[in-house]
Amino acid sequence: MKIFTSPLEQFQVLPIFSFYFGFFDFSITNETIILILILFFSIVIFFSLLKENSNSYFIVPTRWQSAIEIIYKLILSLVSDNIKDKKNQYFFPLVFSIFFLLFSINVIGLVPYSFTLTSHLIVTLSFSIAIFIGINIICVRTHGINFFSLFLPSGTSVPLAFLLVPIELISYIFKPVSLSIRLFANMMAGHTLLKVIAGFAFTLMANVGILFLLHYVPLAILIPLYGLELGVALIQSFVYSILICIYLNDSINLH
Repeated sequence: MKIFTSPLEQFQVLPIFSFYFGFFDFSITNETIILILILFFSIVIFFSLLKENSNSYFIVPTRWQSAIEIIYKLILSLVSDNIKDKKNQYFFPLVFSIFFLLFSINVIGLVPYSFTLTSHLIVTLSFSIAIFIGINIICVRTHGINFFSLFLPSGTSVPLAFLLVPIELISYIFKPVSLSIRLFANMMAGHTLLKVIAGFAFTLMANVGILFLLHYVPLAILIPLYGLELGVALIQSFVYSILICIYLNDSINLH
């Protein structure tokens, strides 16, 4: 088993099965394994809510069903409150999928020797850009050429427009960047802190006497920190979903 000596080594993408076809790399990495596990557990969780011979849910909900219903109501109220449109329910599957995917990725990263995909900027940035492109497609299909009114608030004078349009354009382009950096920085910082404290505890365990006894102090600190990091995983998924709802609302209602 590989022993990590640096807190940042936990973020390395390690190949498990190497496979190359010409210039293309189709290797199976720890990132790939985590994505497969998330897909598998998501299918198992949702199908476990159904009866064996029925397509309906239990009248008396199980614990799994109660948990999913809480998340369902939370995201439904989130969509209803932030997307001011009578067809806002059409966006619920998108927001729910985003929240559930990010939360699953963040939580599975708390398992020792696992991998946190959202701790990589390229992952969060690619994910944010893909969603942002979809939001722009929705805006263009809804408003056509009026899409460009996003960069020019109504009632703006012509001289002021030369100043506001570049500012609005730059801020609009940087929306997916801010989304990705916020998620990436929070997840990477929390996991790095956990690794630093855990490494300090293991270093003390290698000693004898009073130093060995002192290793219980960082181990005790890890317990509330894990709870805090679990809360961060939930909050960051929720904040990301809120911002997606706000961007969807802006694309539907413009200025």
